[in-house]
Amino acid sequence: MGMKGKIALGVVVGVVVIGVVSTAGGGDDGDGGKGTSASAKQDSGSASGSGKGDAKKADAEKKAAFGGDGTYQVGKDVKPGTYRTTGNTDDMCYWERAKDASGDMDSILANDNVTGSSYVTVKASDKLLKSEGCHDWEAVDPKAKGKPSTAGFKGDGGMLRVGVDIAPGTYRSTGNTDDQCYWERDKDALHGMDSILANDNVTGTAVVTIGSGDAYFKTAGCADWKKAG
Repeated sequence: MGMKGKIALGVVVGVVVIGVVSTAGGGDDGDGGKGTSASAKQDSGSASGSGKGDAKKADAEKKAAFGGDGTYQVGKDVKPGTYRTTGNTDDMCYWERAKDASGDMDSILANDNVTGSSYVTVKASDKLLKSEGCHDWEAVDPKAKGKPSTAGFKGDGGMLRVGVDIAPGTYRSTGNTDDQCYWERDKDALHGMDSILANDNVTGTAVVTIGSGDAYFKTAGCADWKKAG
């Protein structure tokens, strides 16, 4: 995978295998507050559909916590919490959590190049959050629940939230070549070594059980995942 941004030594970005597949996981992902939505009233004399368009525009503006390009001071520009960007392509999205504004490699707390979606938890002790080439970031509701399909999910979807984007279960990805398929089970969205429950680079077939206690699952360069029979 091509890397747009700098990579800090010891920070997980991509392909470090640290464990074996297991079904157990868990941990508080420290998610932040939810972005609020706004509704817009349609004037009685307006054209049909314009009110809905205005409402959707206002809702999108309220939902976005901060833009996908910029360097943000934590506590001033960005509140501590968990944020999500989605719809990114070809590893052109790069983000970085930093402990200071020096720009040195050792200031990086965590970073990643993203295809698809990414979740990032910003801690109050962080100083900066840098984002380049990403779609806008939105705040995540830590209590949000979903009804994701159990049939499967995209193999290049990026970082997905268990119980919201994807359902727990055992999945297979087949036909992978040259170790280009990378998967990772995570207990939080801090992206440190301690965040990883298990991971692997795969040639051929991958089989992974995502536990109900897992917080996130990362997939990059894989063939699509389907529910194992």
